[in-house]
Amino acid sequence: MNATNQKIIAHTYVHKESFKDSYNWFMNLKYQGLNPVFITTDGERSVIRAMKLVWPGAKLQRCLYHLQREGMRWLRTYPKTEAGKELRKILSQLSRIKTIQERDTFIHTYSNWVDRYGKYILSLPRTTIAYKDLQRTVILLNNALPDMFHYLTDSNVHATTNALEGFHSRLKADYRRHRGLTKEHRIQYIRWYCYYQNGNKYQLF
Repeated sequence: MNATNQKIIAHTYVHKESFKDSYNWFMNLKYQGLNPVFITTDGERSVIRAMKLVWPGAKLQRCLYHLQREGMRWLRTYPKTEAGKELRKILSQLSRIKTIQERDTFIHTYSNWVDRYGKYILSLPRTTIAYKDLQRTVILLNNALPDMFHYLTDSNVHATTNALEGFHSRLKADYRRHRGLTKEHRIQYIRWYCYYQNGNKYQLF
């Protein structure tokens, strides 16, 4: 999706997101002339790996909503440790960051949290839920941090994939009225759905 005008650029039908399917699809789009400067994406590793190979010059913006939701899920609604409670509070601010100052405050607060609880996390038995939850959340944030705030320095970059997720939700809700279609007809349904959602102006770019 072009996030600026929320027009569908292209779509493909696959059983499951995978590196092979993503790579082949992206290469086809690149061959047709698509060379994005920025891509806002969720955290699916296989898709990100394909994006980096096909468009090495493009900068990736990690979707803040996906990061926040994934981290909150791992930390659980009611964390058992003080470290988990504090990190959950820090994560709750992520999607609200609108300025460079707020970004710097977030990074500073998170860095202080790591300094305070890093050794504590490593001291936990690795088979415990507390260790696994905290460790996964830390790895998630550390890996995403370099690509979390591009939207603050370029207004053309979107901080989330919410527009695309909203489109998916509407598509799935409408499709449920047509369950039972063959694979060929499902693909045709999606193609026409995108065409009409784009105001009868569906085109690749």
